[in-house]
Amino acid sequence: MHIIEYRASQADDTRPGHQTAKMLSMTQDLFRQDAYLPECSAIVTAITPQGIVLDRTVFYPLGGGQAGDSGVLLLPDGSQISIVDTRKGKAEDGSFSNEICHQPNNDVLQQLLIQDQTAGPHLTAGTPVMARIDWARRHRMMRFHTATHLLCHIVPQLVNGCSITPDYARLDFNMTEALDKDRLSAAIAGLVQAALPVAVGRITDAELDANPALVKSMSVQPPRGSGQIRTIRIGSDTLIDLQPCGGTHVANTAEIGQVVVTKIEKKSAMTRRVVLGFAPSIP
Repeated sequence: MHIIEYRASQADDTRPGHQTAKMLSMTQDLFRQDAYLPECSAIVTAITPQGIVLDRTVFYPLGGGQAGDSGVLLLPDGSQISIVDTRKGKAEDGSFSNEICHQPNNDVLQQLLIQDQTAGPHLTAGTPVMARIDWARRHRMMRFHTATHLLCHIVPQLVNGCSITPDYARLDFNMTEALDKDRLSAAIAGLVQAALPVAVGRITDAELDANPALVKSMSVQPPRGSGQIRTIRIGSDTLIDLQPCGGTHVANTAEIGQVVVTKIEKKSAMTRRVVLGFAPSIP
């Protein structure tokens, strides 16, 4: 297992309500390299009002329309802390930081912030933990997220909103034409049955600038600045979809299973909302 060396900060934040003692200012996002990792060992680097920060994690934070992961942190004494949501950290100016914050319920977080040794779990910066996601919940979102990419191929219009949850996914298309539920469901089923490979790739900022049509979302733009932008490609010999995306996906469309269009709504004169769900009795 890959081990990272940590160096504690010389100046810990001692303000009331901040049990930080930061060791690093970033979280290694293991889920971007392997969405199938259900757990990982990690070190607590900070506890802040935004949540518990780890040096590395398999928890996906809310972003790009996909809900944040839930799960547990397993402590060395055998106890555990339930994580109800995961969010990107924010700096004082409101911009996103490189930290990923694992959020327990508010009562537990407040106990951790004041280090109440009698009322809850004992956790400090430097504590080793095992971070374990709710895999069944995550896998449903991976299947839905990949299905939305198929839908982008079937409906070649710009997207002006999306939401991916364990129970449904939706895309809002910038268009005026009517859509047919049965036809869309049949088209998705055909691409699922084709068992198309899904691959993670990278392009440079310059390559994206040269191919702006790769960005299919009007509301979410891919992050820039690192020089490399993560992409998701569906199809090998025949390209079905290629676009920048930081979310989690299955490795083959066959893994999506029976996803159908459950609703089509006219949200405005220029917006058609398509809602996806799993077919009845499909887990």
